[in-house]
Amino acid sequence: MNTSTIKQIFELKTIAVVGMSPKPERPSHYVAMYLKENGYTIIPVNPGHKQISGMTCYPNLESIPQKVDVVGIFRRSEFVPKIVESAIARQVKAIWMQDNVIHEGAAQKAKDAGLLVVMNDCMLRQHRNMLS
Repeated sequence: MNTSTIKQIFELKTIAVVGMSPKPERPSHYVAMYLKENGYTIIPVNPGHKQISGMTCYPNLESIPQKVDVVGIFRRSEFVPKIVESAIARQVKAIWMQDNVIHEGAAQKAKDAGLLVVMNDCMLRQHRNMLS
């Protein structure tokens, strides 16, 4: 894993969390809340919810009214290409696929579009590593 890419991503402050769960025990929830507590703006993306933990939740990336820097993906790998296409269309700066989220083709497409890409890694773990 490229530590310089990870550092660059953590300098970006607005993260859309695709697949964020309202359940505190789910990684998509506690990773997002950890990042929020560490100064990041979190935008939940989950079509099944209007709000998660007091934050407005959007059905997809296209419906988010503000600028998004990073798209964190907590969805199964087969959903990644469509999410990456939306992220490229929105001109985000980075894609972060969480543990066990792997899609080489979509990762390459994002890189070709000039995005920073991390695949199959955890934002919370990497952020803590960076702090230590």
